Amino acid sequence: MTYCLFEVLFGSLCAVIAGAKGWFDIREYILGRHDWFAHNNMFLNDIPVDDTIARIISTIEPKQFQECFINWMFSVHTLTEGQVVAIDGKTLRGSYNREDRASTIHMISAYASSNKLVLGQLKTEQKSNEITVIPELIRMLDIKGALVTIDAMACQTKIAKAIVDKDADYLLAVKSSQGKLRIAVEKAFAAECSSVADDITFEKGHGRIESRQCYVFGSDKLEGNFSRWKGLKSIVMVEKFHFVKGKKLDLEYRYYISSKELTAEQAASAVREHWGIESMHWVLDVSMNEDAWQIYKDHGAENLACLRHMSLNMLRAEPTKLSIVGKQKCCMMNTSMLEAVLSAGFSEMAKN
Repeated sequence: MTYCLFEVLFGSLCAVIAGAKGWFDIREYILGRHDWFAHNNMFLNDIPVDDTIARIISTIEPKQFQECFINWMFSVHTLTEGQVVAIDGKTLRGSYNREDRASTIHMISAYASSNKLVLGQLKTEQKSNEITVIPELIRMLDIKGALVTIDAMACQTKIAKAIVDKDADYLLAVKSSQGKLRIAVEKAFAAECSSVADDITFEKGHGRIESRQCYVFGSDKLEGNFSRWKGLKSIVMVEKFHFVKGKKLDLEYRYYISSKELTAEQAASAVREHWGIESMHWVLDVSMNEDAWQIYKDHGAENLACLRHMSLNMLRAEPTKLSIVGKQKCCMMNTSMLEAVLSAGFSEMAKN
């Protein structure tokens, strides 16, 4: 029996939107909504069994599939000047070969924080390989005018150059092991920031007090030659004060470098927006049970991760006030909600 690739992909996407968590669930959803699919001229002859769906999805070349996803996002979403694009990694904990625990897949994602949209993703075999995959993902993305934020692991001159070469700016966390750069940044702020109070935010509640104070200086404050950091213009420090009643006070300093001339308000906002990608990862884990997907053969785990990101983009674009889980349940129960999510997903992202 021959099956249409588009039908299998579209049916799988619909099933994942409705909360499917594996090949069996995908097949059962298509089977349970066969009348709706047939009404839309799909699966007119037969529905593939779950093993066949798995085989079809798992044999798709993942890099080409990712490029299709990225090109689709380009066509429906335009980044505004200065918009934050956060890049971070997430491990698919159920994706390891049962004979090799170390084979677990790690995905690198790019996320438009203000619009809560995944723009693209690529696979790396290990978390430690992020720094080799991130430049490749950056080269695939249209990030002109964006401010790209990445955590300390990716504070590398090659990554900074890759971002600037795409006509974008970077805001990179400076890790403790960054040697001369970290020492120079710390020294610059230690010498001058005590007399400067730029952007300060306070949060109180439930016996907790938290404040963040942001300082920004020009890169000319650095002692030493850091010309290898392409386009470096600003250095940033965020001072975080955290106090919980009955526990000791916690004071933390985080440092960043940027190719953009930032105000303290802009820097503080970008640092806060970066954590939107952590929220997205939390939704994938808690609402979509990503780590529970026990799929690892061939390219199945990687391609399903792409389908989950598509699904999450579309579910978030649907305007009702239901939670992600609530919307998934509605899509499972009736096709009218599924149609609303599919329609909103395309139209809302096109507006953005």
